[in-house]
Amino acid sequence: MGKLKRSLQGILRKSEFYLTIIFVIMVVLLSCVKSSFGTLENAFNILRSSTFIGICSIGVLVVLICAGTDISFTATATVAQYAMALMIIGRPGVPIVLVILLPVLIGMALGCFNALLLNWLKVPAIIICIAMLNAYYGAIQVASNGEWLYGFPEWFVRFPNILLIRFTNASGVEYGLSTLIVVWFAVALITSVILKFTKTGRNIYALGGNAIAATREGINVNRTRIFAFGYLGAIAGIGAIAQAMITQTSAPNALVGQEFDAVAAVVLGGASIIGGGGTVYGTILGVIFIAALKNGLTVLGVPSYWHQVFIGFALVISICVTATREKLAKQNAGGVTIED
Repeated sequence: MGKLKRSLQGILRKSEFYLTIIFVIMVVLLSCVKSSFGTLENAFNILRSSTFIGICSIGVLVVLICAGTDISFTATATVAQYAMALMIIGRPGVPIVLVILLPVLIGMALGCFNALLLNWLKVPAIIICIAMLNAYYGAIQVASNGEWLYGFPEWFVRFPNILLIRFTNASGVEYGLSTLIVVWFAVALITSVILKFTKTGRNIYALGGNAIAATREGINVNRTRIFAFGYLGAIAGIGAIAQAMITQTSAPNALVGQEFDAVAAVVLGGASIIGGGGTVYGTILGVIFIAALKNGLTVLGVPSYWHQVFIGFALVISICVTATREKLAKQNAGGVTIED
Protein backbone atom coordinates (compact mmCIF):
# COMPACT_ATOMS: atom_id res chain seq x y z
CA MET A 1 0.00 0.00 0.00
CA GLY A 2 2.85 2.36 0.81
CA LYS A 3 4.42 1.91 -2.63
CA LEU A 4 1.05 2.34 -4.34
CA LYS A 5 0.38 5.53 -2.38
CA ARG A 6 3.78 6.95 -3.27
CA SER A 7 3.24 6.03 -6.93
CA LEU A 8 -0.12 7.79 -6.97
CA GLN A 9 1.37 10.85 -5.29
CA GLY A 10 4.14 10.88 -7.88
CA ILE A 11 1.60 10.77 -10.72
CA LEU A 12 -0.48 13.54 -9.18
CA ARG A 13 2.59 15.76 -8.99
CA LYS A 14 3.23 15.53 -12.73
CA SER A 15 1.94 18.20 -15.11
CA GLU A 16 1.49 15.54 -17.78
CA PHE A 17 -1.24 13.89 -15.71
CA TYR A 18 -3.38 17.03 -15.62
CA LEU A 19 -2.70 17.86 -19.27
CA THR A 20 -3.82 14.34 -20.22
CA ILE A 21 -7.11 14.82 -18.35
CA ILE A 22 -7.70 18.23 -19.95
CA PHE A 23 -6.86 16.79 -23.38
CA VAL A 24 -9.34 13.92 -22.98
CA ILE A 25 -12.07 16.32 -21.83
CA MET A 26 -11.35 18.64 -24.79
CA VAL A 27 -11.52 15.77 -27.29
CA VAL A 28 -14.80 14.48 -25.83
CA LEU A 29 -16.42 17.93 -25.88
CA LEU A 30 -15.29 18.76 -29.42
CA SER A 31 -16.38 15.32 -30.64
CA CYS A 32 -19.83 15.89 -29.15
CA VAL A 33 -20.12 19.24 -30.92
CA LYS A 34 -18.61 18.04 -34.23
CA SER A 35 -18.63 14.30 -34.82
CA SER A 36 -16.04 14.65 -37.61
CA PHE A 37 -13.45 15.83 -35.07
CA GLY A 38 -13.39 12.58 -33.12
CA THR A 39 -12.78 10.29 -36.09
CA LEU A 40 -9.68 8.13 -36.48
CA GLU A 41 -9.04 9.76 -39.86
CA ASN A 42 -8.91 13.21 -38.29
CA ALA A 43 -6.57 11.92 -35.58
CA PHE A 44 -4.10 10.64 -38.18
CA ASN A 45 -4.39 13.92 -40.12
CA ILE A 46 -3.58 15.90 -36.96
CA LEU A 47 -0.51 13.77 -36.27
CA ARG A 48 0.76 14.02 -39.85
CA SER A 49 0.30 17.78 -40.05
CA SER A 50 2.16 18.17 -36.74
CA THR A 51 5.24 16.28 -37.89
CA PHE A 52 7.58 19.27 -38.26
CA ILE A 53 6.63 20.89 -34.94
CA GLY A 54 6.56 17.48 -33.27
CA ILE A 55 10.07 16.56 -34.38
CA CYS A 56 11.57 19.97 -33.61
CA SER A 57 9.88 20.17 -30.20
CA ILE A 58 11.83 17.08 -29.11
CA GLY A 59 15.08 18.97 -29.74
CA VAL A 60 13.71 22.10 -28.06
CA LEU A 61 12.98 19.95 -25.00
CA VAL A 62 16.62 18.84 -24.76
CA VAL A 63 17.88 22.43 -24.90
CA LEU A 64 15.26 23.63 -22.41
CA ILE A 65 16.14 20.87 -19.93
CA CYS A 66 19.76 22.06 -19.83
CA ALA A 67 18.48 25.59 -19.04
CA GLY A 68 19.04 26.85 -22.57
CA THR A 69 16.82 28.58 -25.09
CA ASP A 70 17.10 28.29 -28.87
CA ILE A 71 14.39 29.76 -31.08
CA SER A 72 16.65 29.89 -34.13
CA PHE A 73 15.90 26.26 -35.03
CA THR A 74 13.33 27.25 -37.68
CA ALA A 75 15.99 29.33 -39.42
CA THR A 76 18.41 26.42 -39.08
CA ALA A 77 15.79 24.11 -40.59
CA THR A 78 15.18 26.56 -43.44
CA VAL A 79 18.88 26.73 -44.36
CA ALA A 80 19.21 22.93 -44.15
CA GLN A 81 16.05 22.35 -46.16
CA TYR A 82 16.97 24.77 -48.92
CA ALA A 83 20.45 23.26 -49.28
CA MET A 84 18.89 19.79 -49.52
CA ALA A 85 16.35 20.99 -52.10
CA LEU A 86 19.07 22.56 -54.27
CA MET A 87 21.01 19.31 -54.23
CA ILE A 88 18.12 16.93 -54.82
CA ILE A 89 16.56 19.02 -57.62
CA GLY A 90 19.86 19.87 -59.27
CA ARG A 91 21.16 16.30 -59.03
CA PRO A 92 18.16 13.93 -59.26
CA GLY A 93 20.33 10.81 -58.99
CA VAL A 94 22.03 11.79 -55.73
CA PRO A 95 22.09 8.95 -53.14
CA ILE A 96 19.21 9.01 -50.65
CA VAL A 97 21.64 8.70 -47.73
CA LEU A 98 23.29 11.96 -48.76
CA VAL A 99 19.88 13.65 -49.07
CA ILE A 100 19.19 12.73 -45.45
CA LEU A 101 22.67 13.45 -44.09
CA LEU A 102 23.11 16.91 -45.63
CA PRO A 103 20.33 18.76 -43.74
CA VAL A 104 21.10 16.85 -40.53
CA LEU A 105 24.79 17.81 -40.66
CA ILE A 106 24.02 21.42 -41.59
CA GLY A 107 21.54 21.67 -38.72
CA MET A 108 24.01 20.11 -36.30
CA ALA A 109 26.79 22.47 -37.38
CA LEU A 110 24.62 25.58 -36.97
CA GLY A 111 23.34 24.37 -33.59
CA CYS A 112 26.86 23.70 -32.34
CA PHE A 113 27.93 27.14 -33.59
CA ASN A 114 25.18 28.72 -31.47
CA ALA A 115 26.44 26.84 -28.41
CA LEU A 116 30.05 27.82 -29.09
CA LEU A 117 29.03 31.47 -29.23
CA LEU A 118 27.10 31.03 -26.00
CA ASN A 119 30.05 29.41 -24.24
CA TRP A 120 32.45 32.07 -25.52
CA LEU A 121 30.40 35.23 -24.95
CA LYS A 122 28.76 34.12 -21.67
CA VAL A 123 25.54 36.01 -22.44
CA PRO A 124 21.93 34.82 -22.08
CA ALA A 125 21.06 32.17 -24.67
CA ILE A 126 18.01 34.09 -25.89
CA ILE A 127 20.23 36.95 -27.10
CA ILE A 128 22.45 34.65 -29.15
CA CYS A 129 19.50 32.77 -30.60
CA ILE A 130 17.55 35.88 -31.63
CA ALA A 131 20.69 37.21 -33.29
CA MET A 132 21.34 33.95 -35.15
CA LEU A 133 17.65 33.57 -36.05
CA ASN A 134 17.84 36.85 -37.94
CA ALA A 135 21.29 36.13 -39.34
CA TYR A 136 20.34 32.72 -40.76
CA TYR A 137 17.04 33.99 -42.18
CA GLY A 138 18.72 37.01 -43.70
CA ALA A 139 21.47 34.91 -45.24
CA ILE A 140 19.07 32.43 -46.85
CA GLN A 141 16.88 35.24 -48.19
CA VAL A 142 19.89 36.91 -49.81
CA ALA A 143 21.37 33.65 -51.12
CA SER A 144 18.07 32.37 -52.55
CA ASN A 145 16.71 35.72 -53.71
CA GLY A 146 13.39 34.57 -52.26
CA GLU A 147 13.01 31.81 -54.87
CA TRP A 148 10.77 28.81 -54.10
CA LEU A 149 12.02 25.38 -55.18
CA TYR A 150 9.78 22.69 -56.69
CA GLY A 151 10.15 19.51 -58.72
CA PHE A 152 11.31 16.88 -56.25
CA PRO A 153 11.98 13.33 -57.54
CA GLU A 154 9.32 10.63 -57.49
CA TRP A 155 10.64 8.79 -54.41
CA PHE A 156 10.58 12.04 -52.42
CA VAL A 157 6.92 12.51 -53.37
CA ARG A 158 5.91 8.92 -52.63
CA PHE A 159 7.63 8.41 -49.27
CA PRO A 160 5.37 10.61 -47.06
CA ASN A 161 2.27 8.98 -48.61
CA ILE A 162 3.27 5.45 -47.64
CA LEU A 163 0.82 4.14 -45.04
CA LEU A 164 2.16 1.49 -42.66
CA ILE A 165 -1.33 0.96 -41.20
CA ARG A 166 -4.11 1.50 -43.71
CA PHE A 167 -7.82 2.29 -43.42
CA THR A 168 -10.48 3.41 -45.92
CA ASN A 169 -13.19 5.99 -45.21
CA ALA A 170 -16.77 6.00 -46.51
CA SER A 171 -15.68 7.86 -49.65
CA GLY A 172 -13.11 5.22 -50.53
CA VAL A 173 -10.14 7.46 -49.60
CA GLU A 174 -7.30 5.70 -47.80
CA TYR A 175 -5.79 7.08 -44.60
CA GLY A 176 -3.67 5.72 -41.77
CA LEU A 177 -0.27 5.72 -40.11
CA SER A 178 2.10 7.69 -42.31
CA THR A 179 5.84 7.03 -42.43
CA LEU A 180 6.43 10.62 -41.27
CA ILE A 181 4.51 9.97 -38.05
CA VAL A 182 6.73 6.93 -37.46
CA VAL A 183 9.83 9.10 -38.02
CA TRP A 184 8.53 11.59 -35.43
CA PHE A 185 7.93 8.88 -32.82
CA ALA A 186 11.28 7.25 -33.63
CA VAL A 187 13.05 10.55 -32.90
CA ALA A 188 11.05 10.82 -29.68
CA LEU A 189 11.98 7.26 -28.64
CA ILE A 190 15.70 7.76 -29.32
CA THR A 191 15.67 11.03 -27.39
CA SER A 192 13.85 9.43 -24.46
CA VAL A 193 16.48 6.68 -24.30
CA ILE A 194 19.29 9.27 -24.37
CA LEU A 195 17.73 11.35 -21.60
CA LYS A 196 16.80 8.42 -19.35
CA PHE A 197 19.54 5.84 -19.79
CA THR A 198 22.76 7.59 -20.80
CA LYS A 199 25.36 9.62 -18.96
CA THR A 200 24.85 12.45 -21.45
CA GLY A 201 21.15 12.58 -20.59
CA ARG A 202 21.89 12.70 -16.85
CA ASN A 203 24.41 15.48 -17.48
CA ILE A 204 21.77 17.49 -19.38
CA TYR A 205 19.34 17.27 -16.47
CA ALA A 206 22.11 18.08 -13.98
CA LEU A 207 23.21 21.14 -15.96
CA GLY A 208 19.66 22.46 -16.06
CA GLY A 209 19.07 21.74 -12.40
CA ASN A 210 22.16 23.51 -11.09
CA ALA A 211 25.07 24.46 -13.34
CA ILE A 212 27.42 25.19 -10.43
CA ALA A 213 26.73 21.87 -8.78
CA ALA A 214 27.11 20.10 -12.13
CA THR A 215 30.54 21.69 -12.59
CA ARG A 216 31.59 20.58 -9.11
CA GLU A 217 30.52 17.05 -9.98
CA GLY A 218 32.97 17.09 -12.86
CA ILE A 219 30.45 17.58 -15.67
CA ASN A 220 31.84 19.43 -18.67
CA VAL A 221 29.21 22.15 -18.92
CA ASN A 222 30.39 23.57 -22.24
CA ARG A 223 30.53 20.18 -23.93
CA THR A 224 27.08 19.22 -22.61
CA ARG A 225 25.62 22.49 -23.88
CA ILE A 226 27.21 21.98 -27.32
CA PHE A 227 25.67 18.51 -27.49
CA ALA A 228 22.20 19.83 -26.58
CA PHE A 229 22.24 22.66 -29.13
CA GLY A 230 23.82 20.45 -31.79
CA TYR A 231 21.19 17.79 -31.14
CA LEU A 232 18.41 20.34 -31.64
CA GLY A 233 20.07 21.45 -34.89
CA ALA A 234 20.29 17.87 -36.17
CA ILE A 235 16.64 17.22 -35.28
CA ALA A 236 15.66 20.49 -36.99
CA GLY A 237 17.34 19.06 -40.09
CA ILE A 238 15.19 15.94 -39.86
CA GLY A 239 12.12 18.14 -39.38
CA ALA A 240 13.13 20.12 -42.47
CA ILE A 241 13.11 16.95 -44.57
CA ALA A 242 9.66 15.99 -43.23
CA GLN A 243 8.25 19.45 -43.91
CA ALA A 244 9.58 19.46 -47.47
CA MET A 245 8.01 16.04 -48.05
CA ILE A 246 4.62 17.27 -46.83
CA THR A 247 4.56 20.52 -48.83
CA GLN A 248 6.73 19.35 -51.77
CA THR A 249 8.30 22.82 -51.81
CA SER A 250 11.19 24.60 -50.17
CA ALA A 251 10.80 28.31 -49.49
CA PRO A 252 13.08 30.72 -47.61
CA ASN A 253 10.19 31.97 -45.46
CA ALA A 254 8.00 28.86 -45.13
CA LEU A 255 8.96 28.07 -41.53
CA VAL A 256 8.92 31.60 -40.14
CA GLY A 257 6.93 31.95 -36.92
CA GLN A 258 6.65 28.27 -36.05
CA GLU A 259 9.14 28.62 -33.18
CA PHE A 260 6.34 29.65 -30.82
CA ASP A 261 4.29 26.50 -31.35
CA ALA A 262 7.24 24.22 -30.59
CA VAL A 263 8.31 26.09 -27.46
CA ALA A 264 4.68 26.35 -26.32
CA ALA A 265 4.20 22.60 -26.76
CA VAL A 266 7.29 21.80 -24.69
CA VAL A 267 6.32 24.15 -21.86
CA LEU A 268 2.70 23.03 -22.01
CA GLY A 269 3.95 19.46 -21.66
CA GLY A 270 5.42 20.26 -18.26
CA ALA A 271 9.03 21.18 -19.05
CA SER A 272 10.52 23.63 -16.58
CA ILE A 273 11.22 27.05 -18.12
CA ILE A 274 14.30 27.38 -15.88
CA GLY A 275 15.72 23.98 -16.80
CA GLY A 276 16.23 20.66 -15.09
CA GLY A 277 12.82 19.14 -15.86
CA GLY A 278 10.74 17.84 -18.73
CA THR A 279 9.78 14.60 -20.44
CA VAL A 280 9.43 13.38 -24.00
CA TYR A 281 5.92 12.11 -23.26
CA GLY A 282 4.87 15.54 -21.99
CA THR A 283 6.30 17.20 -25.09
CA ILE A 284 4.45 14.86 -27.47
CA LEU A 285 1.27 15.44 -25.49
CA GLY A 286 1.81 19.21 -25.69
CA VAL A 287 2.27 19.06 -29.48
CA ILE A 288 -0.86 16.95 -29.96
CA PHE A 289 -2.85 19.15 -27.57
CA ILE A 290 -2.02 22.33 -29.52
CA ALA A 291 -2.60 20.66 -32.89
CA ALA A 292 -5.94 19.20 -31.75
CA LEU A 293 -6.99 22.55 -30.27
CA LYS A 294 -6.24 24.34 -33.56
CA ASN A 295 -8.01 21.64 -35.54
CA GLY A 296 -11.05 21.76 -33.27
CA LEU A 297 -11.28 25.54 -33.47
CA THR A 298 -11.04 25.32 -37.26
CA VAL A 299 -13.81 22.71 -37.36
CA LEU A 300 -15.96 25.01 -35.21
CA GLY A 301 -15.36 27.88 -37.63
CA VAL A 302 -13.31 30.02 -35.21
CA PRO A 303 -11.08 32.52 -37.12
CA SER A 304 -7.41 31.50 -37.21
CA TYR A 305 -6.16 34.59 -35.37
CA TRP A 306 -8.10 33.43 -32.30
CA HIS A 307 -6.09 30.20 -32.24
CA GLN A 308 -3.01 31.91 -30.82
CA VAL A 309 -5.17 33.57 -28.17
CA PHE A 310 -6.41 30.20 -26.88
CA ILE A 311 -2.91 28.71 -27.05
CA GLY A 312 -1.51 31.71 -25.19
CA PHE A 313 -4.01 31.32 -22.36
CA ALA A 314 -3.31 27.60 -22.16
CA LEU A 315 0.43 28.31 -22.00
CA VAL A 316 0.06 30.89 -19.22
CA ILE A 317 -2.04 28.49 -17.15
CA SER A 318 0.51 25.70 -17.73
CA ILE A 319 3.42 27.92 -16.67
CA CYS A 320 1.56 28.98 -13.53
CA VAL A 321 0.76 25.39 -12.60
CA THR A 322 4.35 24.23 -13.23
CA ALA A 323 5.86 27.16 -11.31
CA THR A 324 3.49 26.62 -8.38
CA ARG A 325 4.24 22.90 -8.30
CA GLU A 326 8.01 23.54 -8.29
CA LYS A 327 7.65 26.15 -5.55
CA LEU A 328 5.63 23.78 -3.36
CA ALA A 329 8.13 20.98 -3.97
CA LYS A 330 11.01 23.23 -2.84
CA GLN A 331 9.07 24.33 0.24
CA ASN A 332 8.30 20.73 1.18
CA ALA A 333 11.93 19.75 0.66
CA GLY A 334 13.16 22.66 2.76
CA GLY A 335 10.53 22.29 5.43
CA VAL A 336 11.57 18.88 6.72
CA THR A 337 12.09 18.88 10.47
CA ILE A 338 13.86 16.34 12.63
CA GLU A 339 12.05 15.28 15.75
CA ASP A 340 13.94 14.33 18.92
